Amino acid sequence: MKYMLDKYYSKRTMLGLFSDFSLLFILTAGVIIGQVDRPWDVVPLVSVLGLALALGMLFINLLAGLYRQAQGCSLLQSCARAAIALVATLVMTYSLMPVDALSGDAAILVVMMGVSAIIVRRVFVERRSAAGQRADRHKILIFGSGPAARLVGAALKSANSGVELVGYVPGPNEEQQAAAGSDVLFRRGPLMQTVMDLQVNEIIVALGERRGGSMPLRELLDCKLLGIKVVDAASRFEQTLGKINVDYPNASWFIFGGGFNQSATRVAFKRFCDILFATILIALAMPVMFITAILIALDSRGPILYRQERVGLNGKTFNIVKLRSMYVDMEMDSKPSWTVEDDRRITRVGKVIRKTRIDELPQLFNVLSGEMSLVGPRPEQPFFVESLTRDIPYYAVRHSVKPGITGWAQVRYQYGATVEDTIEKLQYDLYYVKNHNLLLDLFILVDTIVVVITGRGAR
Repeated sequence: MKYMLDKYYSKRTMLGLFSDFSLLFILTAGVIIGQVDRPWDVVPLVSVLGLALALGMLFINLLAGLYRQAQGCSLLQSCARAAIALVATLVMTYSLMPVDALSGDAAILVVMMGVSAIIVRRVFVERRSAAGQRADRHKILIFGSGPAARLVGAALKSANSGVELVGYVPGPNEEQQAAAGSDVLFRRGPLMQTVMDLQVNEIIVALGERRGGSMPLRELLDCKLLGIKVVDAASRFEQTLGKINVDYPNASWFIFGGGFNQSATRVAFKRFCDILFATILIALAMPVMFITAILIALDSRGPILYRQERVGLNGKTFNIVKLRSMYVDMEMDSKPSWTVEDDRRITRVGKVIRKTRIDELPQLFNVLSGEMSLVGPRPEQPFFVESLTRDIPYYAVRHSVKPGITGWAQVRYQYGATVEDTIEKLQYDLYYVKNHNLLLDLFILVDTIVVVITGRGAR
């Protein structure tokens, strides 16, 4: 659990989630109990209603992005997100509160005012916290000044992660090549002295060459014993960006590092959840699929469903099922190709169902059959897999888990139609394979709903 808190949402954010949940639950319980003479008679009502309202509010706030960092988000944008969350939560509250069990609308009004206060407080807390981070930032020193070090530095700055990059210290074999600049620190004494002078909290080791005495292990150990956090570039990439950069970790990093939990218990429980939720979603989506099938038949000639060979768990192939979104004669090209912007192969109905991801709904049957999971790396065609495995390091690692209808790469990166996009998405897939658990799956499913509603990245 702690690992996931550090990787996706910070401890401060999780504390905010818990406090908002507790406040609304206590408020709801207090209002209901205050309306009756025998409080113990309404314990079941308080438990069910309080949990439903609190969980509903958290879900709406998550969708509205109220628990994400406020850096880079204007006050107007924060207020707009809060307004959307407030309206949705108030409608939910008014619908769920039992008017007959309470004395008029006064009690409902109290709860609704409490909900409003919690959401307004959430925006204030997040923005105040973001402003406070600028005054008390986590200071990072990068040990290295080459391309790898510069890439880590750029990632830290782009992530708006509330850190301060104090500079780069060239390694012993980099001092001659390091370009002089305001961010390059040519130390004149022990590394520990530089760290103490700059009040550094963390050292990122990003050396281009680690042999021939370029890695001062004793100095780094002294810094760690002093309480300074020491991490390598690959681990910091993973923590900061939620992806694993394929250029820097070696095989030993994957082997001896944490993660990659493929225990039988985890696999069995995920399979149970897949069957349960896929069955529920099929029941709910059946009317949508039926109406879409009629529209596809009226729009263009050809079958309603489209089957295509994809690569799944352990490299085994299977046929993925989708609602057809392309013209039949356009799908018979001799060589597979990625979908591009304004692709002429896509039908009129296809543009809509691809935008809303309705074409993916039949894959729920692939989930029931065990070929796919609800969450996992998206399966690719064998033609692409063969070339990508040959050209991209660690590409085959993504096949160590079942492919999914949605995944970490899908909610973190737009649709990819080039090899460069594929490499970028692979880095997110590797992160998922290394860190996947039920909590991360839940976060991905919540973010998927946002992607579907906004149509972000569809093509």
